[in-house]
Amino acid sequence: MSLLKNLEKRDIIMSEQAVEQTHVGTTSTGDQREEVVPVTGWLLYMLVMMIPLVNIVMLFVWAFGSNVNKNKSNLAKASLIWMVIGIILSIVFSVMMGAVISSIFGEFAV
Repeated sequence: MSLLKNLEKRDIIMSEQAVEQTHVGTTSTGDQREEVVPVTGWLLYMLVMMIPLVNIVMLFVWAFGSNVNKNKSNLAKASLIWMVIGIILSIVFSVMMGAVISSIFGEFAV
C-alpha cells in the first residue's frame, strides 16, 4: 500500500514539474525571441508597415533577422509570401487585360 502511495506521490510531483516547465517555457532562460509581443509592439509594427519602401526593407529584416521575436518573424514571412502572391496575380491580370485590350483595338484597326 505504501508503495502505491509513493508511486502516486512521485507521479503527481513529476506532472506538476512538467506543467511548470510547459508554462515557463524558454522565458526562464531569458530568450527574448520566445516572449509574447505586447500590443505596443504590434502597433509599432503596423506603423512601420504604412511607410513605403521602409516596410519592404523591414519585412526582410524581421523575417530573416537572427535576433527577432519568432511571432514577428513568422508574421513578416507570411506578409512576404502574400506580397509575392499579390505581385504574381497582378502580373497575370495585367497580361490578361493587355491581351483583351489588344484584341479589341485589333478589331477596329483599318
